[in-house]
Amino acid sequence: MPDANPRTFGELEPSKWPGERLGLPDSGPSSVGRVGRRIAALFVDYAFAVLIALLWAPYSSPTHSLVTLAVFAVMQIVFIPTIGGSIGHRLLGMQLVPIAGGWVGLWRPVVRTVLLVIVVPALVWDSDQRGFHDKVAGTVLIRR
Repeated sequence: MPDANPRTFGELEPSKWPGERLGLPDSGPSSVGRVGRRIAALFVDYAFAVLIALLWAPYSSPTHSLVTLAVFAVMQIVFIPTIGGSIGHRLLGMQLVPIAGGWVGLWRPVVRTVLLVIVVPALVWDSDQRGFHDKVAGTVLIRR
């Protein structure tokens, strides 16, 4: 029989659905944004960043990749606290919210974006489908 009051994260039962341990519904509004929707939003954001980066560097230049990454990061840091998510998140019906509730603030988007840009933390997920970048920032991407 599992301990009623687990002492470590490893003692927690896995979620039956993404977001269950966070008190979020299985589907519909306020449920965790699923993988397909998240990946599509990432592609939308990156496509916008590529196009905007063309204003500063030709596509074939070595600096274009760095400019694209910088534009992508700035877009995340600016749009998450102002419109509740990136352009891709909003177009695909999602919003980034802090687990504790309230406004996402300024530090969460910065921390989340730095970790997202180095890619690896975004590939490490828990049973609530929250990447390491969201866990560290104390955020969750939900459907609206």
